[in-house]
Amino acid sequence: MAGARGSIASCVFCEIATKSSSDTLLYSDDKVVAFRDINPSALRHYLVVPVEHIPTVKDLQRKTEDYSLVSHMLEVGRMLTIRDAPQSKQYRFGFHQPPLNSVDHLHLHCLALPYTPRWRCIKYLSFGPLGFIEAEKFLKQIKP
Repeated sequence: MAGARGSIASCVFCEIATKSSSDTLLYSDDKVVAFRDINPSALRHYLVVPVEHIPTVKDLQRKTEDYSLVSHMLEVGRMLTIRDAPQSKQYRFGFHQPPLNSVDHLHLHCLALPYTPRWRCIKYLSFGPLGFIEAEKFLKQIKP
């Protein structure tokens, strides 16, 4: 697949993953980090990103390691949003697909709804191979 794996000096999410303090990060392990979205679209809006630079969902394949990574990202995102917004009645977890992704570093959006403001829901609509793809649906696509 196209795209680099590793760490890219000019990537803002690589910078966060490798240089952020525990004050900035909500979660950190050897595979992923999680932090608040700087422009939140919901009551709680977190991003879970792999430490390794993986440009987009298009760079993941039907491989055990990719499936395990996305599963772990989802597990971390669920744990954080449910812990921090137990009052929320609905949660969304997913990825923007190219060309509609804002940063070329894989990142899982973890949202505890409602959307704030309400019109932000538009950013998280699915348009088939474009737009937002739910994490569970994506996991089915890459299951080995």
